[in-house]
Amino acid sequence: MRRPTNSTWRRATMIAVTVVCLAYAPIAMTELWPYARPGAPALGEWVMGRVVSPRYVTDALAGRVAPYRHSLVPMIVHSVLGGALMLLGPAQLLTAARRRTRLHRTLGVVFVVTVYVSMAGAGVYLARTAPKDAFSGPAFWIVLATLLVGTVMSVTFGILAAVGGHPDLHQRWMLLCYGFLLTAPLLRLEWGFLPRLLPGLTMEQINQVAIMHLGSVVVFGALIASRVRDRRTTVEGVSGSWAPLPVLAVAQLAGVAALLWIARSYLDFGATGRRLLWAYLLPYAVSYAVMAVNARRAGRQGRPWAREEWRLHLTALSLAPVLSIGAAPVFQHALGLDRLTALSAGVAIGCGMLAFAATAVVSLRVMYGRELLKRTALAASAPTSRLSTPVAQSRP
Repeated sequence: MRRPTNSTWRRATMIAVTVVCLAYAPIAMTELWPYARPGAPALGEWVMGRVVSPRYVTDALAGRVAPYRHSLVPMIVHSVLGGALMLLGPAQLLTAARRRTRLHRTLGVVFVVTVYVSMAGAGVYLARTAPKDAFSGPAFWIVLATLLVGTVMSVTFGILAAVGGHPDLHQRWMLLCYGFLLTAPLLRLEWGFLPRLLPGLTMEQINQVAIMHLGSVVVFGALIASRVRDRRTTVEGVSGSWAPLPVLAVAQLAGVAALLWIARSYLDFGATGRRLLWAYLLPYAVSYAVMAVNARRAGRQGRPWAREEWRLHLTALSLAPVLSIGAAPVFQHALGLDRLTALSAGVAIGCGMLAFAATAVVSLRVMYGRELLKRTALAASAPTSRLSTPVAQSRP
């Protein structure tokens, strides 16, 4: 039997992402209709009621009415445009792959405007809702706020990269942006899947489990997509490493210490803590293993650019738990949260924020190398210009 090739895996992944996006688009667009008009059709409720149970959906609906009451119109705008983004994303990936440049740019403008307006709607909801009053609690509010900022900043950096003539960096930022957006359909999939794996949990408890790993899953997917689409062995102007082995080793040691602290802290909270800990550790371990293996493989195969990007992201992933344990006490004291909620909020945002930072470092790495090349070229041409000037002036 023939083994699947890389192109086969890429095609299968693209089809899977497209199917998820197309399926979720009408769910997102109709999700908040019942809040504005009770009894209005909502495809997501209908599906969830049959996949899990009508009681599960009824309890979840009741828990969202109060937080959404004062921001219903902005949330409807956010939800409807979020569904539109699920359609625009695959279209952008397809036009980029087929090199339909003009169509890609046109759809890109529509995509960017839609992102900004949709995130503005979510921002109004977050601004009007105190973390303790938010649907699924303050940890969920903090994660939503972090996703909003990450989405807006990544699409903005994507625009700047395109305008600055860096298509490779533009691609990375836009894939990261779309990864953040994909947390919405992936969360709905977990609403249907996790009640079977963990029976008896409410939707609020399901959300607490889901935020432990959704950030790491989507940014890891964005990194995989970036690496698959970038087949360059080297990048002009980029040599050496910004993540040499000593730096990587120190980051990993710090990460291990932070992970042990996180594990010990969660184990203080019994079954709930163990459930949240496993929801965090398993995806984290998979992401770490894939990055480490690919970095080592790229080094052995003589692909220094691939090794460098894997290493930068591996360093960031190692430092994510360090950020988490630093953020937890800040959330606890600044927002008046209990220890478990503050810990969960810190853990939930760590991987996403450090992946964003790693993408920024990769961008700086490439731009710094290109700037060095420009300066070297100018320095090389300068002596020739100075020598030719007197000759030109001595002519009658």
